[in-house]
Amino acid sequence: MYRASDQFEHAEWLNELEAAADELGLEEQARSRAGDLFLSNVPEEERSKRATMAACLYVGALVSGQQRTQTSVADAADVSRLTVQQRWKDLLEDVGLDAPDW
Repeated sequence: MYRASDQFEHAEWLNELEAAADELGLEEQARSRAGDLFLSNVPEEERSKRATMAACLYVGALVSGQQRTQTSVADAADVSRLTVQQRWKDLLEDVGLDAPDW
C-alpha cells in the first residue's frame, strides 16, 4: 500500500507512466492498476524506477485483460525487453497473483 503523498512525491514517474500508457493505447483500468502497482513498489534507487514502471505497465495491462507484448511495453517505457522479462513475474507474485503458465 502507499500513502496519498506518494502520488505527489512520484508525480514525474506517474506522468511518464501515463505517457507510456498513451503510447500503448491502454484503457483506464490498466493505467490505474499500473499506477497503483508502481506506487506500492517504488524502489529506493533512482535507476531502478524506470524498470519498475515498465514492469508495472506490463502487469497492469496483463491483469486488466489488455495484454501487450514485452517488447511494446519496453519500447514505450524506454527500457530493454529483458528488463521487463526479468521483473514482471516477481511483481505479479508480490501482489499475490499467480503468473500465467504460457
